[in-house]
Amino acid sequence: MSPQKDRETSQSDRLPFEPNRRKKPAKTASDASKNSAPEAVATRNQPKSRSAAGSDRSSSRTIPEVVSKRMVRRMATLSGVPFGLAISTFFASYWIVTQTEFPLPHVAVVLVSMGFFGLSVLGLSYGVLSASWDEQAPGSLLGWQEFTTNFGRMTAAWRSSKQNE
Repeated sequence: MSPQKDRETSQSDRLPFEPNRRKKPAKTASDASKNSAPEAVATRNQPKSRSAAGSDRSSSRTIPEVVSKRMVRRMATLSGVPFGLAISTFFASYWIVTQTEFPLPHVAVVLVSMGFFGLSVLGLSYGVLSASWDEQAPGSLLGWQEFTTNFGRMTAAWRSSKQNE
């Protein structure tokens, strides 16, 4: 695929709040001499006025509130349930040891609780990536299609940032 076509497809797949990453041009000797001029120092120290276009650009780079709430809901559910199970493992194992004659090994309690804590951490990541990042589309219940789309976007962004370095 040609670089031009690659740029066109990446622009069409971009989200409204996804930042546009461009390499900054390297400074030259003439730029350094300009910055040392008194006029450049005076203008550099003055506060920049906010224009309407500048504030729109910065607000368009934030995650919309609808998408943010959707992510938080999924993260709370997919991380909170395993976390609650991990905590309840300690109470359940205490009850089993004190109320029954069954000798529960300590290693079993630790492994089960660690497994639930691990699922809780994975639930945080899956909750963010399985939420629909489109403001109008609520997404599906399990979010597998959204996960594959968002994971693809994330890996593509990683690859492009590595190529730009």
